[in-house]
Amino acid sequence: MKKVVIIGGGPAGLTAAYELMKKGGYDVTVLEESDTLGGISRTVQHGGNRMDIGGHRFFSKDERIMKWWSDIMPVQGKPSYDDKVLGHDKPFVKGGGDPEKEDEVMLLRERVSRIYYKKAFFDYPVTMNMNTIKNMGLITTAKAGISYLSSCAHKLPETNLENFYINRFGKVLYSMFFEGYTEKLWGRHPREISADWGAQRVKGLSILAIIKDMISKVMGTKTNKSAETSLIEQYWYPKYGPGQLWELVGKKVCEMGGKILYGKCVTGIDTEDGKVVSVKCGDEVFTADEFISSMPIKDLVNGMSAPEDIRRIANGLPYRDFVTVGLLVNRLKLKNLTNKRTLGNIVPDCWIYVQDKGVKLGRIQIFNNWSPYMVKDPVSTVWIGLEYFCDEGDKLWNMSEKDCVDFAVKELRKMGVIGKEPVLDSHRERVKKAYPAYFDTYSEFDKVIEHLDGYANLWCVGRNGQHRYNNMDHSMMTAIEAVNAIDAGKTDKSAIWNVNTEKEYHEQK
Repeated sequence: MKKVVIIGGGPAGLTAAYELMKKGGYDVTVLEESDTLGGISRTVQHGGNRMDIGGHRFFSKDERIMKWWSDIMPVQGKPSYDDKVLGHDKPFVKGGGDPEKEDEVMLLRERVSRIYYKKAFFDYPVTMNMNTIKNMGLITTAKAGISYLSSCAHKLPETNLENFYINRFGKVLYSMFFEGYTEKLWGRHPREISADWGAQRVKGLSILAIIKDMISKVMGTKTNKSAETSLIEQYWYPKYGPGQLWELVGKKVCEMGGKILYGKCVTGIDTEDGKVVSVKCGDEVFTADEFISSMPIKDLVNGMSAPEDIRRIANGLPYRDFVTVGLLVNRLKLKNLTNKRTLGNIVPDCWIYVQDKGVKLGRIQIFNNWSPYMVKDPVSTVWIGLEYFCDEGDKLWNMSEKDCVDFAVKELRKMGVIGKEPVLDSHRERVKKAYPAYFDTYSEFDKVIEHLDGYANLWCVGRNGQHRYNNMDHSMMTAIEAVNAIDAGKTDKSAIWNVNTEKEYHEQK
């Protein structure tokens, strides 16, 4: 039996473990630092309500990933309204799971995300329809149109993220809907950020793509497969949040004979003759033939013997951390002016992007709309998650939970999202290294990749494992590619690093 140690029990690590156990012939051990599986894709429970850390839409343009998910957790047919939460109907189940296990299903959900800007809702991505024109006003709309045409005629060199956005949306729309939000997210102005981020996360999205999407929708030819990923209209979602699926994957790994060890923080990596020979967790040593790492590159390099220049680059790789504040309220002040029906007649959004520069809040999740089963009483209460982007150790990060909640409530009231009624319950979650960032020493990252690839039996996978802002399906594909290479006896890592560099875009959130 070939021994494999996997560092990290997030989507990449668990996918690798599951794939290895399915193939057989492997002794697999997963080392997870926390006491919970799923990484940033975990689900947090508090007071009978559940929080999705970051929001996770289960959708991919890669059919292999879609099949992988449905084999683990079958997909329930589209519910009528949200009657399921009221106990009506029996779910229609298809896929590879057990139809009798009605809790172990994914729901088919409708994607609604909008921008909240100056107390008005705009479609996300911005669509030039009557609502947008009304909210912007005729003069601003005209300026936006002229600006877009100008950007089509005079392309800027895509040396930074600012130019990347202007080339696709024009300067006026960029200034309104991208500049401030991007600076909130990264703590840097877009002109300081590599265009690689846009190339990876936005790719085919542009005004032209949005117009094509509108036409295909009117013509009745639009499908998730044909749409740009940011324009999909349906996605899958585990009944009790994304963590439910990853806990189930962990259970299956253990049933097949794999081991998952919790509270194991890797602090050292021993190497010899171009190979990793063992990893250390405190006083414990784990030896193996192959090592799959989803731990942050910075920590990986610092745990091993590496040249000073490689250490310098790794230590200079930036991350963005974030804080989520969960608030339980009786109602929102926001009116549902859409034609979409929801339980409690709340707005139908999964996410609301907050563009206003007068608040630090970046996004609002409405957990009722991800899945009504995430909320203890989805009919008479609304459970929301407020996302703040920050740096570990800064003022927002260091706030006490009470001060952080009070700050969030004050911002929501200022925006007109909630009224003066008391908040029923609250909970804060802080997440380190949530977003690998594309500035500082990132421009030299290829040197780190070359160094790590020099270890024949070390495979870097996942978002932090590759310092790449991968979505869940990207992370899974890096793990699958690693397992395929190990199983074939190969040492070439190029297929793993090439995931999400092709034009076609996979996405989960």
